[in-house]
Amino acid sequence: MSISKESELTGMQEASKAVAITLRKMREYAKPGMTAKDLDDFGGQILSELGAKSAPKLTYGFPGWTCISINNEVAHGVPSEKKILAEGDLINIDVSAELNGFWSDNGGSFILGEDIHNHQHLVNTSKKILQKALSNIRGGVRIADIGRLIETEAKKSGYKVIKNLTGHGIGRSLHEEPHEIANYYERSNQTRFRKNSVVAIETFISTHSTIAGKTNDGWTLVGTKGGYVAQHEHTIIVTDGRPVILTEMNGIFN
Repeated sequence: MSISKESELTGMQEASKAVAITLRKMREYAKPGMTAKDLDDFGGQILSELGAKSAPKLTYGFPGWTCISINNEVAHGVPSEKKILAEGDLINIDVSAELNGFWSDNGGSFILGEDIHNHQHLVNTSKKILQKALSNIRGGVRIADIGRLIETEAKKSGYKVIKNLTGHGIGRSLHEEPHEIANYYERSNQTRFRKNSVVAIETFISTHSTIAGKTNDGWTLVGTKGGYVAQHEHTIIVTDGRPVILTEMNGIFN
């Protein structure tokens, strides 16, 4: 969507506040020994208290309030009772929701407790790349050039990017134009970021794979060549200068 009046800005701010608070509180609540479902139910309760509705459940009938991906899971992880969180796990929580007709999306990977499996460098790299990408987004910039930046920075740090998962436009629905804000240089994509538009920018920084495929549950994605992936995501408003980060209070850069 494109922000054209004060009520739209307020609506996006409120929806973004709901998903950002939920993500931050879920990350703080996560403890070794709890199930992914326990963590998801906690997130679902927060969304409900804030008057928001789970976007994946509302849009796709997803079997959870949020997506929780653990270790080798790349994205769209189903938060089941069978998944027990453990010390050192690489965990990704992705929270998207609708509130009063406005939609917002954010996510972040983190290490649970002590980094006993040495995932912190991957997580830190993903954060730094998202920060750099956001600092280069403004009206008129080609989407493909941001993709090139993300992939180039990943390669500099010894990583790859997942190419079939992308950022996207958002606002009046979960996914809007531009539908693909890729993590790599897509020469054929001539689309440019538009001032006042709302987009969700996300990294998918990978140790081994460049493609993510579905597992037997029909939802959870894993890398086709294995390895691990860190993802970080903010919903922003594009401006002539630095973007307005609507989900900044999720604290993923802290």
